[in-house]
Amino acid sequence: MRTPNNDRPRLTDSGTASSPPARGRGSRGGHPVPAGGALADKASPPPDPLPQAGGGSVRTCVLSREESPREGLIRLALSPDGEVLPDVRAKAPGRGAWIGVTRAELETAQVKGKLKGALSRAFKTGAIVIPDDLPERVAAALQRNALDRLGLESRAGHLLTGSERIETAARQGKLRALYHASDAGADGSGKLAQAWRVGSEREGSRLRGLALPVPRTILSLALGRENVVHAGLTDAQAARRVSEALDRWLHFIGPDRVSAPCETHSQGATALAPSDAAEDEKNEGNK
Repeated sequence: MRTPNNDRPRLTDSGTASSPPARGRGSRGGHPVPAGGALADKASPPPDPLPQAGGGSVRTCVLSREESPREGLIRLALSPDGEVLPDVRAKAPGRGAWIGVTRAELETAQVKGKLKGALSRAFKTGAIVIPDDLPERVAAALQRNALDRLGLESRAGHLLTGSERIETAARQGKLRALYHASDAGADGSGKLAQAWRVGSEREGSRLRGLALPVPRTILSLALGRENVVHAGLTDAQAARRVSEALDRWLHFIGPDRVSAPCETHSQGATALAPSDAAEDEKNEGNK
């Protein structure tokens, strides 16, 4: 049963679905993408697990039919006009459909007509409109969500910028995650990665941080700062939250869409410090 127009997702200027004020939060779910970077190269040393988000809810991808934790999936919702839109924060009211596939897989399903059938069943109506650029809208929404998450952590005081500040925190063992703009120089990125390995007592490992698929201009705009080439997180919970947002984005766009060469497909795990929850809590208490 479809929801009334005044209870459906509203179309925002960005083309994503948003909810009316004072409405309840929806759900999330996905392809198995554990927090901490499930797409990381298995040859790199795995980090100790970070604290997981609560809930434990699972959803089923309408295309693959795989059940996964909702934090790894992407929710789609209907606008008042019946248009299918990304609802990556899972806030839109009404019935939703969940996908955990990559952009390439979504594009293939759309061309072959499989997506229309799957969404019609999920929304329990055939009166839906799938925009031709839905994959692009999903990618843009995931990028915006990930960069917004970084911005929130920056405003909360958990994020460092500037090579000297990041290197100091890294050598002191306070760095929890490391990110580089896609146009960052190899020398600068390598120097910070080396300092991080030393401070984390992981010399000789492949711990190096994550090359984000956006240049410094976009990263700077997202953080509200000038010329941000590198960024580091000093809070374990903040690192987990950012990792979840980045994992979904990077999993969806796939390795071929990343604008800068990376050591691994997403480098999610190598962007996070290898410390366990107890040590993270101890370090946070000493700040």
